[in-house]
Amino acid sequence: MTQTTADASLLPGRAAPASVEDRAIKRQRVLDILDAKARESLLLTTHTALTWYLDGSRVHISLAGDPIAALLVDRGGDHLVTFNNEAGRIEAEELPSGVTLHSVPWYGNLHEAAAAVGLPGTNAVPLAEADVAAELRAARQQLLPNESTRYASLSAEVAALMTDVLSTARPETTEFELVSALAARVVAAGAEPLVLLCNGSSRSGFRHPLATHSPLGRRAMAVVCARRDGMVANITRWVRFDAGTAEERDAEARIAAVEADIFDATVPGARLDRIFAEIKAAYARHGFGADQWEQHHQGGPAGYAGRDPRVTAAATDTVVLGQAFTWNPSGPGVKIEDTVKLTASGLQVLTVDPRWPSTTVNGLERPDTLQL
Repeated sequence: MTQTTADASLLPGRAAPASVEDRAIKRQRVLDILDAKARESLLLTTHTALTWYLDGSRVHISLAGDPIAALLVDRGGDHLVTFNNEAGRIEAEELPSGVTLHSVPWYGNLHEAAAAVGLPGTNAVPLAEADVAAELRAARQQLLPNESTRYASLSAEVAALMTDVLSTARPETTEFELVSALAARVVAAGAEPLVLLCNGSSRSGFRHPLATHSPLGRRAMAVVCARRDGMVANITRWVRFDAGTAEERDAEARIAAVEADIFDATVPGARLDRIFAEIKAAYARHGFGADQWEQHHQGGPAGYAGRDPRVTAAATDTVVLGQAFTWNPSGPGVKIEDTVKLTASGLQVLTVDPRWPSTTVNGLERPDTLQL
C-alpha cells in the first residue's frame, strides 16, 4: 500500500475548492461522535458520507456504482483509501488538504484496507458508518458557509437551465428530446444528472416518469436532480401549450396549498415524523384524499443525498436552522418541488429563476405552470 498527503486547496477537477474551515468543523463533528461512542475511529463508505466529509470530492466513476474510495477518520488524521488506478486522479483533482491518500491494487478490498490504516498500534475495529447513521445525518444537517454558497449556486443554475430548456419546448418535442437537452445543460454546468424525468400529457398519471419517445402533447412535467460538489439540487417544473382546464388549474392551486402547509410545519425543533403527520393531514385538508401520501414519497431533508432521509412515520430527526429540504407533494397530474433552506427569517427557495412565472402562496413565491 502506498500513500501521499495532499497539501493543495484548489482542486482542478472540482467546481469549487474545498473549504479548510468547513472541513475542520466536519472533522470535529466526527470526533464528537467517536467521543460519544468511546471509539477510536470511524469508517466512511457511502457516497453521501464521503462527499460530505471531503467537502464535495468526486469518489465515483459509475453513477450507478459503489464509491471507489473509503475513508478512515481516527484521532490522528483522515485516511482515504482508493484503488491504484484511481489514485493519480484523486490526488491531483479531488483530495482535500490534510487527507492522507493510500492506494491498494484495483482488485483489493477497499474497506478492509481502510480499516487497517491509521494510528500505529491501534487494533480496534473502527465504527461502521451504519452504526452511527443518525449521528452522521445530524452532523450533515446544518449547512456550513462554503456548502451554503455552493448549494445556492448549483440550485440557481439548475433552475435557470430548466427555464432555458422548457421555454423552447413544443407539443411535438419528445420526452427524450427534452431530457436530453436538460442532461446536456446539467453536464455543461459541471454537475451530474442523477435523476431526469419527463411525462407528456399522455403519461401524466405516472409520478416517476422515465422519458419515452412520446411527444409532450398539451402539457408536460420535467424533473431534475443534479449533483455538484457532492450536493444534490432537486426541482420539478410544468409547461403547457394551452390555457389548461379548470380542473388542472384547481389541482395546481391545491397542491401548492399542501406544500405551504408542509413549509409551515418545517420549523426548528420539529420532528420529521410529526411533519409527516402534517403532510398526510394536508392532503385531506385540500381535497386530495387521505391516501395520496401513499402514491409517492413526500421528500425530506436534502443536501448530500437526494433525501437525507426520506420522511416517514419512523423518521425522528429534528429540524435545525441552516438545513436544506426538498418536499414534493403530488396528486393526480400535479406535483410541486423545489430545494429550500431553513433560515432565521423562514424558508428560502434555492432553485429559483426570476424568469419563471410564479404566484405568491402564503407569503412565498412558488412556481406556476409555464404557458407557451
